Amino acid sequence: MATAATAGEFALKPIAPPGVLALQRALVWLVGASGAIVFIEPSPYELATLASAAVFIATGMRLRAVFLPLLLLLFLVNLGYTISAIPLLDDSKIASWIATSWYMAFTAIFLAMVTAEDTQARLDMLRRGLVLGGALAGLAGVAGYFHLVPGGYDLLTLYGRARGTFKDPNVLGAFLILPALLALQNVVTARLAATLRASFALGVMSLAILLAFSRAAWGGLVLTAAFMLALMVLTSSSPRERSRIIIMTLAAAVAGVVLIGVLLSIDSIADMFKQRASFDQSYDEGRFGRFGRHILGADMALDLPFGIGPLQFHNYFPEDTHNSYLNAFMSGGWLSGICYPALVFTTVILGFRYLLVRAPWQRTYIAVFSAFLGTVGESFIIDTDHWRHFFLMLGTMWGMIAANRLHQIETGRSADIGPLPS
Repeated sequence: MATAATAGEFALKPIAPPGVLALQRALVWLVGASGAIVFIEPSPYELATLASAAVFIATGMRLRAVFLPLLLLLFLVNLGYTISAIPLLDDSKIASWIATSWYMAFTAIFLAMVTAEDTQARLDMLRRGLVLGGALAGLAGVAGYFHLVPGGYDLLTLYGRARGTFKDPNVLGAFLILPALLALQNVVTARLAATLRASFALGVMSLAILLAFSRAAWGGLVLTAAFMLALMVLTSSSPRERSRIIIMTLAAAVAGVVLIGVLLSIDSIADMFKQRASFDQSYDEGRFGRFGRHILGADMALDLPFGIGPLQFHNYFPEDTHNSYLNAFMSGGWLSGICYPALVFTTVILGFRYLLVRAPWQRTYIAVFSAFLGTVGESFIIDTDHWRHFFLMLGTMWGMIAANRLHQIETGRSADIGPLPS
């Protein structure tokens, strides 16, 4: 009986020398932190994931059967992209787009395999890296916006909006949501010292999201935070903890309102806020506006089994698709157009299935799932299909799903075995 229980324990904690485990965990931290710097290519994130993959392959990792749907759907999505791009591969931008798409798929599979083992420790390192990276990216955006760094305004802002260490303010805002949620979890549950550190990080990231002036990021942060906090209250282990979460949430909400009020007293911020908060943007309205393009593009997709190829939509319409699901049809034809949403919504359905599993990493699971679900919704109004952090969340979700399945099996087996003799 002891042997059976021990075998179950090591299924989630692979046997490896302490030095190897420490190196693996440090690399997971590096992957999380490096995702915040992507305004250069190849970015530190690409280099970190590639180096980490080499180390993990050399020191041992497993491709579990549970990952076969992920592997198959990612392969089919990219196969569709590649087939549609064949007549266009003489264009270096399109060739680079295809290579990036395949590499993003690889990072998702890699992170799934990584987080399925030694799950609690690796997720802890990943969340630490993400929060640090998010705080640094947010700090860069804030410093650039307020001219706190010589020459920083031109480098760290775009069109009067904070972009920090990203190329696009919208992507900065979207990226910061997951680190902000992870920091918020510490704010409402951790001890005083950790709460203060997390409050600083959350404040910086929230300010950067506001100064990125991305409506999707504003709404995404509010909705995903509300969803996550509701789940935390629902899954809380004690009334005292539940009360603390509620009280600290209210305090954070008041602090957020005060911050917004102070910022809106600055004329330049108030003017940009009014402009960006408006729902009658010129690029959203009309026959060829954002939503008009969605309808016209969907009608077009029905007649094009092989699509029009990557990066071609703007040749037919004034702007890009700004809809990841439509972009899959346009860039990869029916094959990608069917498999991409299948991949996304299969992940969502499985994510809901394991949301209430009492695993040691449940809170991280709730935060990642909340941010992933927000990105899935945002994908209807913006192109998210090459966002590095989207594939990071996708892979991490599958890794945690696999770990949760094994955790359920092992806890059920332990219950059947009964307590070990003293």
